[in-house]
Amino acid sequence: MRDPYQVLGVAPGASEAEIKKAYRRRAKDLHPDRNQDDPKAQDRFSELNSAYEIVGDETKRKQFDRGEIDAEGKPKFQGFEGMGAGRGGRAGGFEFNFGQGGGAPFGRGGADQGFDPADIFGSLFGDAARRGGSRARHEPQKPPEQSFTLSVSLAEAATGATRRVKLPHGREVDVTIPEGVADGKVMRLRGLGQTDPFSGEAGDLLMTIKVKPDPRFTIEGHDLRTRVAVPLATAVLGGPLHVPTLTGAVEMNIPPLTGTTKQFRLRGKGLKGEKGHHGDLFVAIDIEMPGKDPELTALMKARSE
Repeated sequence: MRDPYQVLGVAPGASEAEIKKAYRRRAKDLHPDRNQDDPKAQDRFSELNSAYEIVGDETKRKQFDRGEIDAEGKPKFQGFEGMGAGRGGRAGGFEFNFGQGGGAPFGRGGADQGFDPADIFGSLFGDAARRGGSRARHEPQKPPEQSFTLSVSLAEAATGATRRVKLPHGREVDVTIPEGVADGKVMRLRGLGQTDPFSGEAGDLLMTIKVKPDPRFTIEGHDLRTRVAVPLATAVLGGPLHVPTLTGAVEMNIPPLTGTTKQFRLRGKGLKGEKGHHGDLFVAIDIEMPGKDPELTALMKARSE
């Protein structure tokens, strides 16, 4: 496999954001769904995923930069540095001494008592080497989880919706937004993440919900508050008033001589809470004064006198 930095098209000193941006761009271009006539499309896409699995993971990237793993993520054999010549042996070599009684090398009768080769292999390759060597090292791993943020309107969060979403690797899917989802909620999209090039197993995506503010409403727990402009005549005489809600405007009647200190409650028109309970919508009014009305001005003068 080629150098993962070259596969992604980034420099070795690229930042995490630059690497992620490059991966998304390349994944969009190389995705097999967009290159169905190219028989090598799947191979190139798999190579890209493998490169991102190395460079996109902070730990693996450092290991690769230090030369501890290769471009496929496999440990590199570094040799046994720091071990001097054995008795009668050459520098850097081993001396296998068999004691009396035919003891085994590295056994109690051997040259280095207490030496266990599994300790060296364990330090180089981890505990997996002790349980089966190279077979364990090639065991397919689930691709790392990816995450992204989905912005939704307050109405979508309150009533639920289905959205067509473009995933980080370019694929588009329909995502269901559950009714009453809270801001900051993390949803797991199973099997919609990266595909492991060896096992073919797809990882998961973590989708964080971001609820956008709605200028019409103020949120107080599961209750909502809104203000509605009312013509002066309607405030004085009473009459119908159209009030916005998350499911559309509704009509309510206000009584005569309604002032700005009066508020109304529309039950169940708030946000969904626990056990299916919905909060309420509280409505306050702002009285609209006419720009110029000589008759109203004369009336108010007469009343003041």
